[in-house]
Amino acid sequence: MTIRVVIADDQPLLRGGFRLLIDSAPDMRVVAEADDGAQALALTREHRPDVVLMDIRMPHTDGLVATRRICTDPGLEGSRVLILTTFDLDEYVYTALRAGASGFVLKDTTPEDLLAAVRVVAAGDGLLAPRITRRLIAEFARRPQSARAVDTTPAALSTVTDREREVLREVARGLSNAEIAVRLHISAATAKTHVSRLLTKLDARDRAQLVVIAYESGLVTPGTP
Repeated sequence: MTIRVVIADDQPLLRGGFRLLIDSAPDMRVVAEADDGAQALALTREHRPDVVLMDIRMPHTDGLVATRRICTDPGLEGSRVLILTTFDLDEYVYTALRAGASGFVLKDTTPEDLLAAVRVVAAGDGLLAPRITRRLIAEFARRPQSARAVDTTPAALSTVTDREREVLREVARGLSNAEIAVRLHISAATAKTHVSRLLTKLDARDRAQLVVIAYESGLVTPGTP
């Protein structure tokens, strides 16, 4: 299956570079390019891509607004947003994840890592590299409890079983299914099943959203071993 991609970035040179890279991969194809968020939304609705490679800072409608609109549009459930950012300390990354982005990559990442990120997000897995997860946790630690929007956490958290809570804690630490399996002494298939149930119960698009829910609910707190 070919992964269909929309690229949204206001710099033509960068867009062109990303297009060349993605089109060079045998399993990917760029279906459209946008230079602002409004155009990105319109093209996503038109082409229904698997992945939208979205810059945050763009004129007119920025990437945050576009991400939120894409991720809350029932007709675009199959389109996932991968945020492009210049710095891993970008102040908008946390907001983008809360808006529904499936993860993010740095613009100076290697071509191989960028293509891998597109594949991971297209497969339905949120992309949070370990160092990025640490940055996200640090952001939670910096924010006062009252600013963590706990009241927006799905009430369905009360339906999560004890084992699923254990799995959710490990997801929030950035562990893969295989790593969770080792840590909790279960099979990788069982870990995957628990993650799938968590996604359904918490109405989360992917693992990135589970990380946000775990911290905003207070299930996991910064500094927890």
